[in-house]
Parts: sequence; C-alpha cells; structure tokens
Amino acid sequence: MEFQYASRASQGARSYQEDSAAVRAGADGEPATAAGAEGRATELTAALADGMGGHAGGALASGTACSTFLAAYGSSSGDVPARLDEALQLANQAIAAQVVENPSLNGMGCTLIGTTFSAPGIEWVSVGDSPLFLVRGGEIVLLNEDHSLAPEIDKLAAAGKISWEQAKSDPRRHFLRSALTGTDIDLTDRSHRPLALQTDDVVVLASDGIHTLDHTEILRVVLAYAAEGPDAIAEALIRTVEGVRDPFQDNTTVVAVVVR
Repeated sequence: MEFQYASRASQGARSYQEDSAAVRAGADGEPATAAGAEGRATELTAALADGMGGHAGGALASGTACSTFLAAYGSSSGDVPARLDEALQLANQAIAAQVVENPSLNGMGCTLIGTTFSAPGIEWVSVGDSPLFLVRGGEIVLLNEDHSLAPEIDKLAAAGKISWEQAKSDPRRHFLRSALTGTDIDLTDRSHRPLALQTDDVVVLASDGIHTLDHTEILRVVLAYAAEGPDAIAEALIRTVEGVRDPFQDNTTVVAVVVR
C-alpha cells in the first residue's frame, strides 16, 4: 500500500496566512512544510493547523504546532494512539513556551489535525474544527469531531428551536469550543484503532476555509480529479474555494492523500 500526497494553500480574502501544514514521508524522512509539497511513501505522518491570534500569533502557533507534532511523533515510542497523544500535548506545550517567551502573544492558538498512515490504516488526533474527510466509493465521510459551535447550533435547529436558516447564518458557528492555546485542552477527538484503508481511498485534511464548499461539492471535486492524483485534487479544491469569490473567505489549506 502506497500513500501519495500533495498540499496546497490559499490566503483567500485575508492579507496574511495563519494556516500551516507539514508532512513527513517515511519513518525517518524530513518534514515537508511548503504548501506545494508532494510525494509518496509507504508510511506517512501529516499535520495541519489553523492559527488564531492575528498575523504573527496565528502563523507562529500553527507553524509551531505542526513542526512540534511531527518531530514529537517521530521521536516517540509505544503504540500509535499514545504517540499521537504525546505529540499533541508537546505541540500544546510548545505554544505555551512561545507565550512565556513573548507575553504579547498571549491568546494565540490553533486547531490541529495529526494523522498517521501505514499498512494497518489511518489513525488521528484532532482539536478544533479543521475537518478530516474520507472519500470512498462515491461517498464522503467526516472522520473527526467538529469542536466549533456549529454542531451545537445545528442541534437547536434539528430540535425545532430555531430555523435551519437561522442556524446556517448564525455568526457564532465558527466559535471554537477547543483549541491548542498552551493551556488545558477542553475537547480532543482521537481514533482508538486504525481505520483500514482501501485502494483509491482519498483522505483530505483541511482548514475550516474549506467550509465555503458543502460536503457534496467537496465530494464532486475529489471524484472528478481522483484519477489524476493528490496534486490535482488539492489544486482543484483550492481553485473551487477561490472560485466562490466569498468577500470574507478565510485562509484555506488542504493536504490530499490518495491510497494506491
């Protein structure tokens, strides 16, 4: 089983980029952090983070979290869930250390998805609202939990307490219930065993800028470009987000992984 990967990013309507992504191919490979990173491997570790706290703080938090996560996972031992948890905690501690060193950065933080791909399948840990999608057999599934207020607001709509129109336009939808800020992590989503992957599966890590597209549109784009590989998928997803021309478009970063 081989994992082919590619990463792409867009600033959207922002004047700065707070997203970061990093991929390590193989157990001993050097992390590739460029938004245009591409490659293939029989083992893969990937991290994606969406920063908050302004240009300097958000970019520093997301970059620190991704680089620390990959380094910590690579140097740790034990089973995969334990290594993922340790890497997550060390990423959070690294953000805390940055704030101690420069108190003006207080309040910065980020979401984080950390994933590992190997013969048994995919395993992950995540905090925040950056989605992790699996596309298989013409269907798309969100693998991780959304730690924003969006699911809670949608529950109100499902219960008939507010309309779906009110739910979808609620400005609080993107408020985070959990993030890496260097303090205690309120909510964490994790896999407890490998999710077996199949040939031609596509896994997409993304920052929340991808939410400009609904799941049906994300699926359409992935299926249209899956045969061309992860670089075509990642490029098409970013291009489709930009094509919406949302005047408030957030940064968008994607890492696409195709199983061959």
